[in-house]
Amino acid sequence: MKSLLWTALVAALAANVFASLGMPREGAQIVLSVVSGVIVLGAGAGLWMLRERHDA
Repeated sequence: MKSLLWTALVAALAANVFASLGMPREGAQIVLSVVSGVIVLGAGAGLWMLRERHDA
């Protein structure tokens, strides 16, 4: 599960960079940025919930 979340996180970050630098049309750029941002937030939250907790 963690590997899938890491893959989604990295892919969404790459898509966001591509949308910022390589997309000529404004509407598609906004949609891709929003979708990749939601995926980044979801994958980050999932990884946060699955982390190993260490008692100090």
